[in-house]
Amino acid sequence: MKQKKKRTIDIQFVTATISTSLVLLLLGAVVLVVLSAKSLSDHVRENLELSLLLNDNVSEKEVNHIVDYVKVQKYTKEVQYISKEAILAEQTTSMGLDPTEFLGYNPYTASIEVKLKAEYANTDSIIPIKNRLIRYTQIREISYPSELMDNVNSNIRKISILLLALALALSMISFALINNTIKLTIYSQRFLLHTMKLVGASWTFIRRPFLTRNIGIGITSGVLANALIVSGIYLLLRYEPQLSYLVTWPTLSIVGGCVMLFGILITLVCAYFSINRFLKMKAGDLYYI
Repeated sequence: MKQKKKRTIDIQFVTATISTSLVLLLLGAVVLVVLSAKSLSDHVRENLELSLLLNDNVSEKEVNHIVDYVKVQKYTKEVQYISKEAILAEQTTSMGLDPTEFLGYNPYTASIEVKLKAEYANTDSIIPIKNRLIRYTQIREISYPSELMDNVNSNIRKISILLLALALALSMISFALINNTIKLTIYSQRFLLHTMKLVGASWTFIRRPFLTRNIGIGITSGVLANALIVSGIYLLLRYEPQLSYLVTWPTLSIVGGCVMLFGILITLVCAYFSINRFLKMKAGDLYYI
């Protein structure tokens, strides 16, 4: 009889663990998508360039001075100087002809290309940056894709709101599913709870083994869910290595921590309230639920 009971409890543990793992896997995937979307938005913003078009008579010393100034600014992610000769060589290669042969001069303008940090890649931040840089007389013009930048930021805001709403909805669904799973495992032992209460055991004493068991379910489920997430990411990066910038170690750490924390907290809280519900019931009521 004891062996049969032990096997039943093990089956309940395995079933609850698998069910909870699948729900945590869904939740972890949503958190991963939300964080990866932020990495993607930062990547897109940081590839929008601010072009500083220089005068034709600018000297190498003046170019280096501007580059050194821009490089140390808090808004700068990357700076690159592109000379007239480099642009001419690139255009000659792409077009298959040299413009200087029929124009008699190099028509291109040297420039300093500045990639901004993500938080500065918006029109409101660029205007004061532009006003400071335009004071350099060697800079003839400052251009940036303002319309594209505004569209990118607007779309990113909309997508972020949508993803957060999705994450919230799935979190509530996850809570309900795990709550039902835990409630069913405790429901099957409701008469055992009542028996322990009849022999004088305190509610704290009765709850302890059930809470400990469900914390174990939460930890095991979290580990399994994280293992599945990491395996999925590994396979994805093997198939598409270019996506590595979306999934960083800090992102994985946050996802893993959220899955483990949610798994432990939700199983603990659901078990606590489910046990209290059955402890409050009278013996007769246990037969009608």
